[in-house]
Amino acid sequence: MRTDRLLSVRNLKTYFLADEGVTKAVDGVSFDVSAGRTLGIVGESGCGKSVTALSILRIVDDPGRIVDGEILLTKNDGTPVDLVTQRPNGKFMRSVRGGEIGLVFQEPMTSFSPVHTIGNQLTEAIRLHERLNKAEARERAADLLTMVGIPRPAATLDQYSWELSGGLRQRAMIAHALAPDPRLLIADEPTTALDVTTQAQILDLMMSLQEERSMAIMLITHDLGVIAETADDVVVMYLGREVEQGSVENIFYDPQHPYTRALLRSIPALDAAPKAKLPAITGSVPHPFDRPSGCSFHPRCSEAIEGLCDIEEPETWRPAEGREVVCHLFGDREMAVSIEGRRS
Repeated sequence: MRTDRLLSVRNLKTYFLADEGVTKAVDGVSFDVSAGRTLGIVGESGCGKSVTALSILRIVDDPGRIVDGEILLTKNDGTPVDLVTQRPNGKFMRSVRGGEIGLVFQEPMTSFSPVHTIGNQLTEAIRLHERLNKAEARERAADLLTMVGIPRPAATLDQYSWELSGGLRQRAMIAHALAPDPRLLIADEPTTALDVTTQAQILDLMMSLQEERSMAIMLITHDLGVIAETADDVVVMYLGREVEQGSVENIFYDPQHPYTRALLRSIPALDAAPKAKLPAITGSVPHPFDRPSGCSFHPRCSEAIEGLCDIEEPETWRPAEGREVVCHLFGDREMAVSIEGRRS
């Protein structure tokens, strides 16, 4: 385990307890976020990535709640505090949200108020964590907009979010998240709604800000291309659980889980023939309320073993420090030989 870890999530379970039953949106996820590094969390829509982020900040809407696990945040003095034990609306969690951990949403239009100016919202965030008067806070807000590359920052402070382009809104959202100088920035699909050019600019901005501030980043995305460009460590999630994790080199050059390999095969290749059909993963992610028995991925897995994968949950194999694979096909050499024999 890394000694510079800033956040440790252990066996996190976030369930939505409704009259019709229990939806296990996050069902036993564990990972570390290290200071100054970028952790990429990847998976298809519906795999629990965003609920994991909301759980860390304790802002999951009812009827969702954390039913088990730990979220250990390392304070500046080196001591850990379990965010699960804190009241979601208490003073400590309010200081963590924005102060220790910033959040960038996929669509800033849903984050910014349409009836308050960008300046009003930025200065409010600044004054929540710093003892500044309105003029000083406004000056700092202009500096933040300059830092994230927004032209004419003073004029932008007097504009509303709906008056800005998508790229400028996302830059303003990043400025808002960075206002209290957080040690960890959680970015939830921060570039999905943007064009390719603007997406590249936003990613470059986040990486440069990370280097300047020695900030950790937890980047949530379904785009493996983004992960390849930005991440140091990767967690692959499927249906509320991590199925594989390791360094970005492990995941891209030595993927072990069938789901990880299937995701990588679906990336368009530069040398692909024109109009060539991309390999697709069979079926779709089931609703967490209807989780399959055994390995959750087995109904879509081309390598599933009947009588095993559909019945028993796989073990977690740890072949090296920071490397995990949750699959029946990994770690059991006799089984692997048997499977290869069936294929031949």
